[in-house]
This record gives sequence, structure tokens and C-alpha cells, in this order.
Amino acid sequence: MALTRDDIGSLFPDIDMNRVSFLSLLDDFFEGVLVTDNRGYVLFMNEEQARIDDLPARSLVGKKVTDIYHVDDGDSPVIQCLASGKAIKGVACYYRTWTGKIVNSIHNVFPLFDDRKLLGAICFIQDFSIIEQRFESVFQPEKIKNLQTGTSKAGRQKGRPHKNGTRFRFEDIIGTSRELMDSVDMGRLAAQSASPVMIYGETGTGKELLAQSIHNAGPRQSENYVAVNCAAIPENLLEGIMFGTSAGAFTGAVDKPGLFEKADGGTLFLDEVTELPVGVQAKLLRVLQDGAYERLGGTQTLTSDTRLIAATNRDVRAAVNEGVLREDLYYRLNVIQLHVPPLRERIEDIPLLARHFVDRFAAQHGRAVRGLSEGVVQALESYPWPGNVRELENALERAVVLSRSEQLELSTLPPDIARARRAPERLSFSVGTPLKIMERRMIEATMKKCGGDKVQTAQMLGTTVRTIYRREAEWRRDR
Repeated sequence: MALTRDDIGSLFPDIDMNRVSFLSLLDDFFEGVLVTDNRGYVLFMNEEQARIDDLPARSLVGKKVTDIYHVDDGDSPVIQCLASGKAIKGVACYYRTWTGKIVNSIHNVFPLFDDRKLLGAICFIQDFSIIEQRFESVFQPEKIKNLQTGTSKAGRQKGRPHKNGTRFRFEDIIGTSRELMDSVDMGRLAAQSASPVMIYGETGTGKELLAQSIHNAGPRQSENYVAVNCAAIPENLLEGIMFGTSAGAFTGAVDKPGLFEKADGGTLFLDEVTELPVGVQAKLLRVLQDGAYERLGGTQTLTSDTRLIAATNRDVRAAVNEGVLREDLYYRLNVIQLHVPPLRERIEDIPLLARHFVDRFAAQHGRAVRGLSEGVVQALESYPWPGNVRELENALERAVVLSRSEQLELSTLPPDIARARRAPERLSFSVGTPLKIMERRMIEATMKKCGGDKVQTAQMLGTTVRTIYRREAEWRRDR
């Protein structure tokens, strides 16, 4: 429930209402939001926080946070923030409300200043039960509904959820580039074993697509595939989510299975594995070595027959040298190495991917787009794609939505991508110089200027990398 400016103004006459008019916007947040003055008295509580605490929001305005929640001043993140004037982030709080409800939540508190004067604090609260529910769609894949991500060449729906928690198979991987195909071939072989796999690749290259394909090509395909992004979960919750919790582990804790129990017999995919806390790494190493672990706060030893696939976008050797990743865990995970190349290194796959995405988004958005102009193809092949396939996908969805014709034009692409198609550099030649020699000199001169980088050369010449490769092959044949 959003409080009006008059409501707050009548309670706190010294507060400048022009500075708190944003409060009405906070009622639509998915997180709980609590705003206090500089003494810790509540100015505002949104509906989500009222739901978390099972308390009426309006009745709490004007009360001190330590009166509402049964914690001492030193333990309250809000009071800590007001005392230090600094943000308090990622704090796990287990508290009891005045009605006796136990709440397990994550708090991020930020001080509110007017120039240098501390006005109060704003606290964002994530309900841990909601965080757990977000993982239930992974734990219980049969509950995933209506998730479709396109159509394959054969016309069947691609990306439709399977009962094991996956959406992709090897035949869903689009591309013909040598390095990608080498990784696919190695992945098919790896699928037949239970050995750990480490997948390397930049963000957005499709590492999980390869991980799901490995699971679906092996003997565990009828079992669950469970995925977790190790960087997306607060450190103090990750151990309980991975290994489960036992009643009494902390206030309000109950017996609850973790990822290893959910994935037992199947595959557990650990994305951004270098972000695992060192303590969790030690426990993970034991599972890899002995197949044994205990729930958080528990004493009973459990066993797990889980195939591990890990992925990272970091330099793993550097992570080991910096002490971020345990060396013994690295060797355990790095049994089979697969690399997903960045899009800029598989330029020949861009037209295939582009047509796939255009067909998918045209059907999804009800557009009559059927193709791409030559200028669009050249721009897509010239752009360096720092966001890789994910960026290409987003750019083409935008283009399809904005298109007014059956063919995508440059004007529908994001400006930075459209600008990648540059005019060729001007060189002078004598009147009698043959056209082929002129073209070769132009390409060679530009490539020398670019230090041999074919992508940058193509950008400067306003052509495609594929054309440069084709010309080089012709020169070799003409020798």
C-alpha cells in the first residue's frame, strides 16, 4: 500500500515532501521495501514487505524498526546503516516479527543523504522462500509450461521444455565453423561418460546450450538436469541451496533437499563456477572425490551420483593463481575441456543464426519479415559482438519488431551495429591496373594496417570476413 505525501507529511513534518515523492513508485517492486528516517522510524513499507512480514503496512508507519522486529540495535541492518552512513549489502537476516512469524530474508540497505545530511535509509528485502521458489522451476521441470524459443530447419518446435529440465539438444546448435563443430563432436563423446566437463566461453556464447546437449545425448538423459548460476545467489545462502539444510541449522531452517539431491542420478550444471565461495569449493571437492556430503547443519552423510558440468567465462588458471579457485578442484572439474568460440571468431555462422532468429521472432511477433538485406548481413558480419549470440538475438528481435517490410533494413538495427558497415578505404592505382590486383592490394594493405585482424579489415572495407577468406583462397589457387 503506497502512502500519500500527506500521510507521511502529517507524521513527519520536518521531512521535505519534495524529497520523498518517489515512495509511491516503490509499491510495485517485487522486493520488499522499507524506508526510515535517520532515527530508524518507519516512513514507508510497500505491499511486498507487508506480505513478507504478514503485517499491515499502514499500522507500522511511525514505529521504530527495532520495535517491529525482535532484534537488538546492533543486529539491525537498518540501524547499522544509519550509524555508519554506509550501505549494508547482502545481509542474511533471520528475525521474528511482533506477531511471532519467523522470516528468512536478504537485506540490502542504503543511506539517504541530502548533500551531506543523513535523512534516513532505504532497505530492499528479498524473501528467501521466494528465492527458493525461483529454483523450483529447475528442480521440478515438469512444471515449466509454454516455453518455446523458435523453430528448427525441420519445422519442429525448438527449445520446447523436456521433462528432464532441459530445452536443447545437439541438433539445436546452429553453426558450421570448425572450432564450434570440434566442441560439438567432443561434447558428443563426453556425453557417453560420467566424467566432469568444464566449458569455457565468453558471456552469451551458449555454454548452457552445450551443457544441456551433453546431458541429453548420454545415458542420464531420462534423469534431472539441474542448473545454477553460482554468481546469482548470495554467498551465505549458496551452501544451503547446493547441499540442502537441516532443521536447526539456523532460525527457521527446515529439512530441505539441495541441488545435489535434486540432481541425483542426473546432471548438475554449475555456471560461473569460479564464483563459488572457498568453503563451498571444499565441500564440492569432497563430493567429486567420494560422492559424499552433509546438509548444512546436518550430521547425516548423504551420497550423490551426480554428473557435474561446470562453465566459466574467466581465465581459470588466473583464478587459481589468485586463490579464487582451489587448484585441486580445478583439476577435478577440468577432466574434459570444451570451448565455445565467441561470435566474432565464427563469422561464417552469423547469416545462419540471423535467419534463424528472424524466422523465430517474425512468427513470435506476427511480422511478415522473410529475409535480410545485403547491407544488414554486411553490418552483422562486421560488428565485433561483445555480447556474442545473446546480443545478436536481442538486436534481431528489435529489428523484426521495428521492421515495416518483408526484408530487414539497416535502419532497424541498433545504431552501433548499423554503423559497423563502413565505406572502403580509398587507394590510388594506375589506369592499367587489373581489377583483381587492385582488390588484392586494397585488402592486403588494410589487413596490414589492422595487424592481420580480418574482422577489423572487413569493417574498414565495408565487406564481410567471408569475402576476405574467399579472396585469399582464390589468390592461393592463382599462384
